[in-house]
This record gives sequence, C-alpha cells and structure tokens, in this order.
Amino acid sequence: MIRREIGRTGRDVNAIGLGCMGMSIAYGPPMSEAEAVKLLHQALDLGVDHFDTAELYGFGANETLLGAAFHDRRDRAFIATKFGPILDPATRAVGGVDGSEANMRRAIEQSLRLLRTDHVDLYYLHRKDPNLAIEETVGAMAKLVEEGKIGAIGLSEVSAETLRRAQTVAPITAVQSEYSIFSRDVEKEVLPLCRETGVTLVAYSPLGRGLLTGTFTRDRTPSEGDYRGVNSPRFQGEAYEANLSLVSEIESLAKARDALPSQIALAWVLTAKPNVVTIPGTTRLANLQSNLAAADVNLSPDEIARLDSLAARVSGQRYDERGMALIDS
Repeated sequence: MIRREIGRTGRDVNAIGLGCMGMSIAYGPPMSEAEAVKLLHQALDLGVDHFDTAELYGFGANETLLGAAFHDRRDRAFIATKFGPILDPATRAVGGVDGSEANMRRAIEQSLRLLRTDHVDLYYLHRKDPNLAIEETVGAMAKLVEEGKIGAIGLSEVSAETLRRAQTVAPITAVQSEYSIFSRDVEKEVLPLCRETGVTLVAYSPLGRGLLTGTFTRDRTPSEGDYRGVNSPRFQGEAYEANLSLVSEIESLAKARDALPSQIALAWVLTAKPNVVTIPGTTRLANLQSNLAAADVNLSPDEIARLDSLAARVSGQRYDERGMALIDS
C-alpha cells in the first residue's frame, strides 16, 4: 500500500482510492443500495479510505450511497464531494456552473444530509464558474472551513492561473483533474504548481474511463446507456480504433510483467509523482482488488518512457464539445 498526505493537512490516505460516480450514473444501470454499501464496506476492509463523490453524480443518489455505507464508521472514511454545476432534475442535464456562496451553502447542507455526517473532509468546486471570480468562491468556501463543515478546499479542472489566484485567498488542499497515460495536460503547468505549493493532484479517470484496462475491443464497445459511446470522442469511430492500437502496447508491457493493463496504468500515474493520488472507479470487487495490487508494481525508467510516448498519439478529446467548454484552461 502507498500512503500519501493530502495537501498539507497532516492526514494521509491510500494513494489508490475509490471514485464512486459509476455506482450511480454514466456507465450503465446504477447499483442497488445494498450492492453499493457492500462494496464500500469491502473497500474499507481492504484499506481504501479515500472516497470521491459529488452532488452531480445521480443528483444526490451517489452521496446517499456513501451516507448509508459510512454513517456508522465515519472515522474510517475520508470523504470528498463537490458542488457547482446547475442541475435540472426534469431533464437531468447540466446547465452551467454556479459558484456563488448561496449555491454553495444550499449544496453543502444537502450533501451533509445525504452523507449523514456533520462534515466533509474535502470539498471541491466541481468546475469554475466563468461568471464569478474564483477569489469570491474560494472566500466563501473558506467560511465553511471556519465553521467546521468542511476540512479542506479543493478545485476541479482548473488552470494554473486559477489555482494561483485561489491560493491568495485560502489554502487549496487538492486539485482534481483527469490524469492518465492518455491524458497529460496537467503536466504542463498545473502539476508543477501543485508540487511547488504543496497541493495534492487527485487523478480521476486514471484508467481512461476503462479504455486502459484492455477490456474494450473492436467487438466490445460501450453498451447502450453508457455515456462513453455518446459523449466521449475517444470511444467513437476512427479515434476508437486508433486508441485501441495504443492500448495494445500497454497490454504487451503488462503481459511481460505478468500484470494487468489496469495495474500498469495506475502504477504509471503513481510512479515518481509523490503529490499524486488516484481515484479509479469500479462497481466490482475483483476490479477493486486488482487496482489496489497496482501499488506493488514498480515500473522501470524504460517502461515509463515507453508509456510516456503514447499520449502524443491519442485520438479524440476526453470530453465532447460541451464537456470541454466547462474546463478552465
């Protein structure tokens, strides 16, 4: 097990946590509460203590699962959640971002109720509000720290400039961004700034939304109801074909190491990046166990260089046009 401190909080977590979104939305039918609670309890017993959710994930349904699982063992779980996106319950669509204090207070009270707790360990602005200065949002979030409702402040998918501005108002503990062998934009400015200022980078989708696990093939594509087939360009058309060819190179390396492609992908994210932790998602115990075993995979400099070369050949954006528009870059 690899343990790393979250920001400068003095609290460390398993560097391989659990992203919980897929339990409620995006990748097929949601798990039942009983199934989800069982998996979350198994994760705790296996040493996972960092659990990531958001108001957006199932319109509160995901937070409800974590509340059911952890309300009687709260001290064992480091819980992170997020606010910001404007949700339309009727269409289940996102209609922009509201980073105002009024929306933040509405959201945190709802999150605390659903999570069945009196505090959240890490609270993120899910996406930057383009119509509001980041200083105003972070200033409001700092009040929640003072009130004891959140332990630390996080930002998700922000630029280095936004992070610098935010840090003039209050300490930022974590930045959550997509980071994987295939998605390396944060290496240009965000990751170096995080390292310089003691901020943890929380890497979501470190398995490329499942693409890097080797489970997808030309014949096995995202199923009906799986958002990857509609909203993720890397899973579509010629881009999908091209990306599968790159995954085969990860599979080849994994075979030589007697490891799984997913373990190679996670090991790459964690290697030589001491301020990075990951939150791969899964709904299956076997996948959770194999993900945790990635902590024992040590990649050589040559293997890292081989994997590093793949990013420049990836086809397709990581989100569709609408999703990319919400990213602060």
